[in-house]
Amino acid sequence: MSSQAALLPGRRPAPSYVEDVIRTSMVLTMFWGVIAFTVGVVIAAQLVWPQLSFDNEHLTFGRLRPLHTSAAIFAFGGTALIGTAFHIVQRTCRARLFGGAPLGWFILLGYQFFILTAAIGYLTGVTQGKEYAEPEWYADAWLTVVWVAFLIAYLGTVLKREEPHIYVANWFYLAFIVTIAMLHIVNNLAMPVSFGGAKSYGAWAGVQDAMIQWWYGHNAVGFFLTAAFLGMMYYFIPKAANRPVYSYRLSIVHFWSLVFMYIWAGPHHLHYTSLPDWAQTLGMVFSVMLWMPSWGGMINGLMTLSGAWDKLRTDPGLRFSVTAVGFYGMATFEGPVMSIKAVNSLSHYTDWTIGHVHSGALGWVAFIVFGTMYYLVPRLWGRTTMWSTRLIGWHYWIATVGIVLYITSMWVSGIMQGLMWRAYDELGFLQYSFVESVAAMHPFYAIRMLGGLFFLSGGLLMAFNMWRTVRSQPETVGTDGRTVFAA
Repeated sequence: MSSQAALLPGRRPAPSYVEDVIRTSMVLTMFWGVIAFTVGVVIAAQLVWPQLSFDNEHLTFGRLRPLHTSAAIFAFGGTALIGTAFHIVQRTCRARLFGGAPLGWFILLGYQFFILTAAIGYLTGVTQGKEYAEPEWYADAWLTVVWVAFLIAYLGTVLKREEPHIYVANWFYLAFIVTIAMLHIVNNLAMPVSFGGAKSYGAWAGVQDAMIQWWYGHNAVGFFLTAAFLGMMYYFIPKAANRPVYSYRLSIVHFWSLVFMYIWAGPHHLHYTSLPDWAQTLGMVFSVMLWMPSWGGMINGLMTLSGAWDKLRTDPGLRFSVTAVGFYGMATFEGPVMSIKAVNSLSHYTDWTIGHVHSGALGWVAFIVFGTMYYLVPRLWGRTTMWSTRLIGWHYWIATVGIVLYITSMWVSGIMQGLMWRAYDELGFLQYSFVESVAAMHPFYAIRMLGGLFFLSGGLLMAFNMWRTVRSQPETVGTDGRTVFAA
């Protein structure tokens, strides 16, 4: 909006949004994405050639693997969520971020400090040893402070909104922020060994610790990697397609049913353990029930393109987002199937689980982030388009081939693993030794590494394209001669 238009009678001046924090978050998201994908390729290569750890304790698979998962989930995904949350809440509420730029910078940079602190712990072996919750007490305490500030900034912006309606994307982001806070605090309650010591002992023990860990672990997937990115989907796909959400009523049903059902699904990670059988069954039942809200959201996202499917030919960034919704539907079908006890007896502890996780992490999370960034980056820097549309197309196909190689190799190797582990001869002895099953996986691990290389190559193309876009001259200029940053 020009300065003259803003001063017309009856027109309210446009809010002055906090933008620099969002731009920096996009750069950091791309940086952490390349780091996460690179470390992923390295540890995939270590499973093909174990000598690649070079007998260095800091480069062993056991230390690099949590570095990879945290870099992908919390650094790449979390930084993208902070930036898009600030972008979406300001525009859907027509209000400047509560706390302004100072609070926004504290949240973003404080979160980066947490990531670096956690990463140092991984490489030096200072961790809790909990999946997705490896950082020790001092990093967890700092993250709690940053996360409370995140909630204050987001909720404060919603409360002071100029727009009376709260758009559904904000519901998903708020559920993500509040639920992750609850999960983080309960799962990470611990007592340090000494005041200055890095090691701590958790408040929970035995089967209670396992239950709380996977209550946390699965809901970290449910609210960090699902709910929050669904909020991203509900804002950016309609914006990119220039179409309204297919069914706003369905989006509300999707939200409330997902929030209610997801929180109960964690016990399916503990089938055939010492967890009470009724708790295992409860987790399985709620996991199967999750089909309904998950596919409702998938249908809503895809049908938003009704009347605008032609845009997939001209907008490769939107192609990423729509493909991500397809992967979301596939992963949320596969997960409930794997939670069924009869299936889980074959799939548990095998590479099938690895394939399932990465179909969601690469196909859903990474692709929706890529699609969002291809839409958002040129607008944040005042450009009409990315520097090269052709490079976006190349990125899409290279990354898609990489995902297909990765997940299909893990599906095949995982099912083979499960069958070999429970194969008996006529005398009742195991037909294969564990070493034989490991040897059988070798070619599939090589294919997985190749798929990871493809995905990393696509990420490097995106980083280059983003760098050239930011370095190019602004093309959108207002009547006062200043760059206009589009919504």
